[in-house]
Amino acid sequence: MRLTLKALLTIFALSACEQGAKTSTEPTAVVAVRLATAEEIQAETDRINVWFDEKFEENLKFSPISQTFLGRDTDQDKIDDFSIEAQDEQLEWTRAANAEMQANFDYDKLTPEAKTSWDIAVYQLEQAEAALPFRTNGYVFDQMQAVHGFFPQLLIAFHKVEDGEGMDNYLSRIGESARAIDQLIALSKMNAETGVRPPYFAFAQVIEESQKIIGGAPFDAIGDDSGEDSAIWADAQSKIAGLLDAGTIDQAKADQLTADIRAALINEWKPAYERLIAWQEEDRVNAPDVATGVSALPNGGAFYNERLANQTTTNLTSDEIHGIGLAEVARLRGEMEAVRDEFGFEGSLQEFFTFLRDEKSDERLYYPNTDEGRQGYIDDATAAIDKIKAVLPDYFGLLPKADLVVKRVEAFREQDGAAQHYFPGTPDGSRPGIYYAHLSDMEAMPKRELEVIAYHEGLPGHHMQISIAQELEGIPIFRTQANFTAYSEGWGLYSEWLAKEIPGTYADPLSEFGRLGSEMWRAIRLVVDTGLHAKGWSEQDAIDYFQANSAVTGNQAQSEVRRYMVLPGQATSYKIGMLKIQELRAKAESELGDKFDIRAFHDTVLGGGALPLTILERRVNDWIAEVNAG
Repeated sequence: MRLTLKALLTIFALSACEQGAKTSTEPTAVVAVRLATAEEIQAETDRINVWFDEKFEENLKFSPISQTFLGRDTDQDKIDDFSIEAQDEQLEWTRAANAEMQANFDYDKLTPEAKTSWDIAVYQLEQAEAALPFRTNGYVFDQMQAVHGFFPQLLIAFHKVEDGEGMDNYLSRIGESARAIDQLIALSKMNAETGVRPPYFAFAQVIEESQKIIGGAPFDAIGDDSGEDSAIWADAQSKIAGLLDAGTIDQAKADQLTADIRAALINEWKPAYERLIAWQEEDRVNAPDVATGVSALPNGGAFYNERLANQTTTNLTSDEIHGIGLAEVARLRGEMEAVRDEFGFEGSLQEFFTFLRDEKSDERLYYPNTDEGRQGYIDDATAAIDKIKAVLPDYFGLLPKADLVVKRVEAFREQDGAAQHYFPGTPDGSRPGIYYAHLSDMEAMPKRELEVIAYHEGLPGHHMQISIAQELEGIPIFRTQANFTAYSEGWGLYSEWLAKEIPGTYADPLSEFGRLGSEMWRAIRLVVDTGLHAKGWSEQDAIDYFQANSAVTGNQAQSEVRRYMVLPGQATSYKIGMLKIQELRAKAESELGDKFDIRAFHDTVLGGGALPLTILERRVNDWIAEVNAG
C-alpha cells in the first residue's frame, strides 16, 4: 500500500465543475474552416502549462509538509493549517483557479497531453466537490493513517537538517505540531457532535501510539534524563551532535538548541499529546461496543458511495464490486489448489491454509522471531528488489532514477501484522524511496509473502510508478504529484502479476502461493469492504470470510478488517485498478498482434503519471490507434 495522509498530501487540485461549454455566434461551416494550426496548438499548450505550474506553486504554499516531501527548503519552520477555515480558504482558491482556467484557455487548442492535464484538473475538483458534503463523515484519528503518528515521523525521517537553521526549523515545528494536534482534536470533536466516531478499537490504538510518542526522556521524569530517550528526543540530540561534529554549529549553538528543544518537547509537544489522549479517553465511552461499517452512521450510505467512486475512479456500485470479488475469489481458489498439489500437500485447501498459518517453527515458512530474523527479512527483500532491478530494461523504457531502500518501521508506530507501505523519495533523488516493513512480530511475516510484497511496494511496483511520475518532464508539475488510488494500487497489484513473467521470480511453489495469496487478499477485499459498509456484515463475518479463503492468521485478518472499517472503499481500489490495466493490456495485445511491445505499453501506462481509470483507458486506446496507424 502507498501510505497516504489525506489531510497532508493533497498537493494540487484545480477546482472545476464541467468543462466550460464552447459557444460561437459564427456559422458551423466557418468554425470548421478555422481549425487551430499546429503552431496555435503548441502556443496554447505552452501557455497553459506555464499557468498550471504557476498555480501549483501558489497551491503548494498551503502545505509546508508537502513542500518538505518535495525536498523544498521553503516554510520548513511550519506545519499545515488543519482548521475548517483553512480548508474553506483552499477550496475557494481552487474554485477561483478553475474559473480562471475556463476563462483564459481554449480546450480545443491544446495537445492531447495538455487536454489530459485539463481533464485531470477538472476531475480532481469534481472529486473534491463530491466529497464536500461528507466533510464530517471521516475519522480524524484512527489506527491506520491518523496524523498524530506522522508528526514525529516527519521530523525524524523527512525534515532536512544541514545547518543550525535546519534545527531552528525543527524546534519551530515541535510547537507547530502541537498547534496542529489541537486543530485535529477540534475536527474530531466536530465530527463526534454529528454522531460520527471511529470504531471502539481505534481509540485504544491512538492512545497507545500517543503514549509511546511521549514515553521516555525527556517526558517521563521532568528534570531527569537518565532513562531511555524517546524517539523524538534521541533524533534531535543525534542531529545536533552531527552538526557539531561536522563543525556546522559551535558548542554554544548546540547547547542552546538542546535546551530549547527539550523545553519545547516538555512544554508544548507533551501537553498536546496528553490533550489528544484525554480526548480519546473521554470519547471512547461513546463508541458502540460492536464495530459497524460507515453505512450505520449518519449519512453513511451516501458517504460510502462517494468513497467507492473516489477510490476506484469508476461508477461501479457496491453490488457490482461485491460480485466481481466473489468471482475473483472463486477463480483464485482454483489456482491455489493447483499450487497446493505442486507443493505436495495432501489435504484440502482449507487444511493447507491451516498448515501455512500454524507451522510457525517450520523454517520453510517463517523467519525466526529474533533480530537476526528481522535482518534476514530486510536482506532478502533487498535481494528480491535487486534481482528485478537488473532486468527492468527488458520490460520498461522509462526507468526510475531515484534509489530505493528497505527499512523497518520506527518503533513508535510499528504494529504487529500491519501492512507494509511505501514512502516516495524526492523528485530530485536526494532522498530515496522507502519500503517500510512492520517486523515486530515475524510470525506475521511469512516467507512466502516476501517476494510479492517487495515487488508491490518496490520494483516494479510503487517505487517505480511514483518515481517515474515525479521525474516526468514536459508535463505540468501537478501531474507528477497526482495520486489516484485505483491507478497507484492497481499498478502495485499488476506489478505482482507482471513479476511472474520475469525470469527467476516465484521460483518455488510457496512463493507462487504467496503471490496468489496476495491477489486473493485483494479479491477478498472487494467482498469484505462492500460487505461491511453496504451489506451489514459484522466484523466477525468479515474475519470469518477472510480466513475461509486465505492462509492469513486470525490477527492478520482482524487487522485487515479493522483497516477496511476505518478506510471505507480504499481496499476496493487495488483489484479494480489491476483488472483495468490487465484488460487494457489484453486489448492492446489482441489489436496490435506482432506490433505489441511490452515496454511501450508499460511506458504508455506510466508515462502520464497517475490517472483516473477512465482517462488511462483513453490514453491506452490512443496509443493503440497510433501504433496501428504507424
